[in-house]
Amino acid sequence: MQRILITNIGECFTGDLAEPMKAVRAIAIADGRIEAFDPVDAIGWAENSSPGGSGQRAANAAPPAGYDVVIDAAGSAVVPGLIDGHVHPVLGEWTPAQDAIGWVGNYLHGGTTTMLSAGELHAPGLDYGALTPDLVTSLAVVTASTFGSQRWSGVKVYAGTVLLVPGMTEAHFDRLAAVGARLVKFLFYPLESHRDEASRYVAWARERGIRSKVHTGGVSRSGLSQICGYDTLSWLQPDIAAHVSGGPIPMSDHDIDRVVDDLSMTLEMCSSGNYGSGLRLVNRLRESGQLGRLTLGSDTPGGTGIIPRGMWRNILFLASVCGVPAAQAVAIGTGNTARAHGLDVGILAPGRPADLLICGPVEGSAGTTLTDAITHGDLPGISHVLTAGEIIVAGRSRQTPPSRLKPVMQCCGQGLPASGTLTQPSR
Repeated sequence: MQRILITNIGECFTGDLAEPMKAVRAIAIADGRIEAFDPVDAIGWAENSSPGGSGQRAANAAPPAGYDVVIDAAGSAVVPGLIDGHVHPVLGEWTPAQDAIGWVGNYLHGGTTTMLSAGELHAPGLDYGALTPDLVTSLAVVTASTFGSQRWSGVKVYAGTVLLVPGMTEAHFDRLAAVGARLVKFLFYPLESHRDEASRYVAWARERGIRSKVHTGGVSRSGLSQICGYDTLSWLQPDIAAHVSGGPIPMSDHDIDRVVDDLSMTLEMCSSGNYGSGLRLVNRLRESGQLGRLTLGSDTPGGTGIIPRGMWRNILFLASVCGVPAAQAVAIGTGNTARAHGLDVGILAPGRPADLLICGPVEGSAGTTLTDAITHGDLPGISHVLTAGEIIVAGRSRQTPPSRLKPVMQCCGQGLPASGTLTQPSR
């Protein structure tokens, strides 16, 4: 695996809500993880910048020894790879909900490097009215064993989220744990008439290190789910309340306020929701000092469509409409979402996985920094995407306009082009 150096960094968004921005000028990457911030050899090399004052090294300057690839960020920002906490995958990169192929790769170009399934419910021919414990468990096991077993287009997809139904036993939860399932979800489940069983499911999942999520608000696109608001959440006590601001329809304003004020579970906001309810939720959390409970997802593919830039839309909404500082908004869509799901990605720090983006403001964007652009609600231009220390996109994302800043990549070893957009892997 290549040893990579990123230098001339303008801003470093850490993804950590407690310290969302750090003054980091260079990052060394080795064995798929961040090796160091501001390594001495890199800082000395970068300070000898080209005479034009662009912050870039001259093209013929020899990079520090020991690196296979050096990326001169040219003042761009480094951001943790975005984590979509609510997707609906089914079969590889095909989504029958929209009959689209290659959607995961397009989300990668939109900045998403990790996804968590909220249930594989769009399987062709699946009769939502005839779901059995063995059927839903087997579907989750198959999906976890195929889709979730590798990176697709560079994206890590955590699949195998069972849609809970009455009549399940601990043996079903054992099967899920055996394939590494991370979530179970209440969607097609009669919560109010099966309280004791539902509470047992939450307990069984936790005993096996599996988190529980529940569809909140009005009924789902299928029309078979039940309305879930404060009253249900107060006794069910799931780990994560899904799309609290709507997906598609939110719970009442009164219930949103009570969920924030009186309960403690993680609260997820999705790009498929109600913007007014989202603003209410964020304001309530911020005013009470509880932004650490907020996570983000897209709730796609589905009735809302396929939104490769869905996670950026969430972050830009937080910053430009809800008034959340840009670096905190990024942390909500990275470190917060990772922590809520027990993942070690989403935060840039030595020892952490090297899942990150290099990006900057596009031509015509407000301000000169990524912070300015995010605060104004402008989509950034992504020039590079790295997952697990591997450069997947270089030179230009196909889902964003080009950055006004122009990073330069030098290949000091073998197997990588000096510049341009890499051909992403099919898996």
